[in-house]
This record gives sequence, structure tokens and C-alpha cells, in this order.
Amino acid sequence: MPGPTFDVDAKRSTVAQLQQEAGAPDLWNDQASAKALLGRLARLEDDLKEYDDLRRKHEDLTVLNELAQTEDDAGVEAEVKEGIAALRARIEDLEVRTLLAGEYDERDAIVTLHAGAGGTESQDWAEMLLRMYLRWAERHSFDVDVIERQEGDEAGIKSAAFIVHGRFAYGMLSAEHGVHRLVRISPFDANKRRHTSFAAVDVVPLLEDEDVDFEIPEKDLKIDVYRSSGPGGQSVNTTDSAVRVTHLPTGIVVTSQNERSQLQNKAVCMRVLKAKLVELMREERADKLEELRGERRGIDFGSQIRSYVLAPYQMVKDVRTNHETSNVDAVLDGDIDGFIRAYLEWQRRTAA
Repeated sequence: MPGPTFDVDAKRSTVAQLQQEAGAPDLWNDQASAKALLGRLARLEDDLKEYDDLRRKHEDLTVLNELAQTEDDAGVEAEVKEGIAALRARIEDLEVRTLLAGEYDERDAIVTLHAGAGGTESQDWAEMLLRMYLRWAERHSFDVDVIERQEGDEAGIKSAAFIVHGRFAYGMLSAEHGVHRLVRISPFDANKRRHTSFAAVDVVPLLEDEDVDFEIPEKDLKIDVYRSSGPGGQSVNTTDSAVRVTHLPTGIVVTSQNERSQLQNKAVCMRVLKAKLVELMREERADKLEELRGERRGIDFGSQIRSYVLAPYQMVKDVRTNHETSNVDAVLDGDIDGFIRAYLEWQRRTAA
């Protein structure tokens, strides 16, 4: 199967066409269409800007390499090696974009974490995963809004929800959807026994208003207001501003405690709830298709997608793709791009 492609000529042609359409005097007669057109144009221009910048970097490194060989300068040679490593990383990021062609892949992502059974062990593991994703977002210069965090009984967290703002955030983080398994010597066990912990990661795209063509009846909602919880300090709300919205027909619960008012937190909850309902409907359609085809998903609900082993040896292995690494510390510090790319490539192969 051919690898990912980045058709520069096609993108330049499309940009020229969209720029012409954007200059039409009646562009804003249909605001939704105008917004979609300008958004697509901005994304394509961003792709081409990245490509052109990479090409210039390559040309600069070629000249610098010739200089290093001519003058036999160790300092320049080291600069060339460093530049090549940085260029290779950026090219790999660009290649990942070619694997993301889903309807919502370019959107922001809503990520929810839930500790599994096991009390403190799993709650601590859920917090480790939260840190891993926050560090990953930081590596990609993505902004993150933590909208809910429920502290554990003794350590860690019972659950957390956050929104990752950045182009392709959902497309990349969709690789993380599923159950994550940790095996380690427990820091909470006086006898230093090995424990297995589980935490679930749920990822859905953050949708725009025009993506959602339905309203949720008030009778289907149960809305609770309570005081925000947090680690303490001046940032904690002292009023009952946190909001929990339960969608009664499905049992989906969404919480927001990051905003300063009930109204703002309710708005966040409703936006997240609609995104989850859209994803639920999409999954139900996919399940129906699989039922009609007589097929079963390769990974059943509740089974782990990835194992993180800290003892008796160190390894992180993805069950779906078999991608693995022994550098567990790097992974837990947010270096998960290898797993994301391996998943996207695997997904592309299995969908063919």
C-alpha cells in the first residue's frame, strides 16, 4: 500500500481557487458557508507555509553541510546534525497530517479520563495519564482547558476532563481512546507487591454549532450545581458555580468547574454533551454496519489498547499495532507520537 502523500501542487491549485471564491462580493450572504470556506483556506495555507519553510530549511542545511565539508569545521558539522534531526522531526509531523482525513480530525479534542476498579492504585494511574497528555499537548504547543477534575480518595484522581485546542488534536488523540493498563510495584503497598491498574480514556471531537443540527429537550436533562473542588488556593471557587449535566436517556454525565459562573459552566457542559451524543450516534451506526456485515471489532469494549509495564521489566506496548518501546519514562512524560503514528498507519491499513 502506498505511503502518505502531501500533494503540494494540488494544494496550491485549491488555494488559488478558494482565494478567488473568497473575493466574491456575495461571500457573506451565507455566513456558514463563508466561515467554512475561509477555514479551509487558512488550513491549506498553513500546510503550504509549513512545506515552504521545510524546503528552505533543507536548502540552508545543504549549503551548511557543504561548508562543513569544505572547511572541516566540527562546530558546523554539529550544527548540521542538529538541524537534520530537527528537520526530520518536523517532516514526520507533516507526514502524520496526511494520515488524518477524517471528518473531524482537524478539530479540538475533548478527553475524559476515568480510573478503573482498584481504588488508589487506579486513581494514581489516572493522574499519571492526565500528566502524560498534558505534557504531550505542551510538546505540540496546544492549549488545554481542564474543565473537570475529581480528586481521588487518598491520591490521584477519580476522573478528569479537558479540552485540547489545536489543529489535528482530535485526529491524533483519537489513537488514545480505550483502556490503558499499568503494571508496576505499587508505591502504596508496604509489601512492595506488583499491581495491575486500569484507566479509561474517552476522546471525542469538539464540534461547532453548525455541526450539531439538534437540540436536547430540557426534560432529558438533570442539572446539578455544586461547589468546585480543587487543590486549594485562591483559584478555587467559593460559590456553587460548578455544573453537572446528566443526559437521562443515555446516562452520559458531563461536568464543568473551570469557569467562574454557573452559566459559563453550563454552556461548556452542553457543548461537550452534544459532542458526546454525536459520537455515540456515529458509533451506533458503525456497530449496525458491523452487525449487518457479520463482523466484530478487533478490540472489544473494556479491553486494554496499551500496556505500560514498569516491573519486572520496562516496556510500553500497543496491543493493536504491536508498536513498543522500553523508554517508559519518556512515554509517561508525553512522548507518545510514535504510538499515535503507528495507530494511524494501522487504521489506514485495516480500513483499506
